Amino acid sequence: MITNATFADDLAVCDNREMKSNEYLQLIRDAKVYDVAIKTPLELASTLSGRLNNRILMKREDLQPVFSFKLRGAYNKIAGLTDVELTNGVICSSAGNHAQGVALAARKRSVRAVIVMPVTTPTIKVEAVRALGGEVVLRGDAYDDAYAHARELEEQQSLVFIHPFDDPAVIAGQGTIGAEILQQAEGDIDAVFVPIGGGGLIAGIATCIKLQNPNIRIIGVEPDDSAAMRDSLAAGEPVSLDHVGIFADGVAVRRVGDETFRLCQEFVDEVITVDTDQCCAAIRDIFEDTRSIVEPAGGLAVAGVKKYIAEHDISGQTFVTISCGANVNFDRLRHIAERAAIGDQTEMLIAAEIPERPGSFKKFCEVLGRRGITEFNYRYADAKKAHIFVGVQIAGGEGEAELLLGEISVAGFPAADLSDNELAKLHVRHMVGGHSAEVKNERLFRFEFPERPGALLDFLNAIGTDWNISLFHYRNHGSDYGRVLAGIDVPESDKDELESHLEKLGYAHWEESSNPAYTMFLS
Repeated sequence: MITNATFADDLAVCDNREMKSNEYLQLIRDAKVYDVAIKTPLELASTLSGRLNNRILMKREDLQPVFSFKLRGAYNKIAGLTDVELTNGVICSSAGNHAQGVALAARKRSVRAVIVMPVTTPTIKVEAVRALGGEVVLRGDAYDDAYAHARELEEQQSLVFIHPFDDPAVIAGQGTIGAEILQQAEGDIDAVFVPIGGGGLIAGIATCIKLQNPNIRIIGVEPDDSAAMRDSLAAGEPVSLDHVGIFADGVAVRRVGDETFRLCQEFVDEVITVDTDQCCAAIRDIFEDTRSIVEPAGGLAVAGVKKYIAEHDISGQTFVTISCGANVNFDRLRHIAERAAIGDQTEMLIAAEIPERPGSFKKFCEVLGRRGITEFNYRYADAKKAHIFVGVQIAGGEGEAELLLGEISVAGFPAADLSDNELAKLHVRHMVGGHSAEVKNERLFRFEFPERPGALLDFLNAIGTDWNISLFHYRNHGSDYGRVLAGIDVPESDKDELESHLEKLGYAHWEESSNPAYTMFLS
């Protein structure tokens, strides 16, 4: 029999030999995760199943003691270490779920746990780790900074590093979820939808299930702005992303693991991506069936199955989704609720131009008819026209959205659908304010920067005072990153200098000067 200790010794960095599939299956069967983890239920999502005309089952990993599957792999790794190896304790780098898993596992073994977290980590997660006995070290603005410092402390203090995903013992611990699914499912399963970050969860589940029932499809789900596994599989090797979206922070990974990539190449059938709005809609779907609120990463699998069913016009099949975690900041619920209706295509955002004369406003509303209005922003533009930004409830699907847009156009109102316009959804809907005749050379940029106390001031100091800021909007959604919309009044002669300055800042940014939401309402 292969023990955790010998397995970890041979394969912790997967550079001595490739693990044979049957050895992985044996390690999954021998995993000691149930010292701390529970066998989570596989529940029928009755409301969602009825709406999608398929049987949707939810694997409720959000019900684990630390509200995430991560304690399975963390504990399985630590349980396989000897007392000698654990003399000085363990260390990991994490922004949340893995940190709590390691802290709980270390407490169970009565060993020291050092957890290096980015300074931007939400307080709720930092305090949760401390409550479990973890020694929290805050370092850097992003995970990469925390990881580098954790590796330094590992060497300095002779600690054992617990990798969040690219370790065979961790992968096997997550694989116990696959074993539970096969035990709990009543009847055939057509596919299992699994969120992907670094790949540990899907690698473990896919290996376990495919070796016992190769007819079950394994479909990974990633955010479209953090699709490291999809891009790696397409390239035939692990690749590093230049930019990682931060909404689904639980899966925001620039590079997947080498071993997780190898297993996904062998056992994963397909990887699909979903956007932020689809993820928010899925969080609402899960709430309506379970009355539980999962984190953004926890909504990925449901978002994926909804997209998959719609694209392939499937009915009458059985799909399993993994609700991988529920560590979400309460402040983020505002943002999630705002975007859920758009993600489900039950709300559309419309920008329209109406003549500035008596009766125009009423005529426009008559075109909307008895549809529910979620918001209405009106701004006088000049003596001839006015601009309207309106949220409208629709039945769902692109058909009605196109029909409504056509009706507005036929009525004589130029209009545009802004439902997929990130600038409109993040900023413009909150700041419709009109044009400025005094600003002649404005260029518009969206920025993202690590969120922490004083971050906005740091950002403004970095931008500097060489050019006038002519427009500014900042809104904190309770996430790890702040989002800013800034207009900069810059003469044409300074164009190259400005672009060089923005590149040196190092903040993720996008120019939006030609965005229709800007040109209609703000430029």
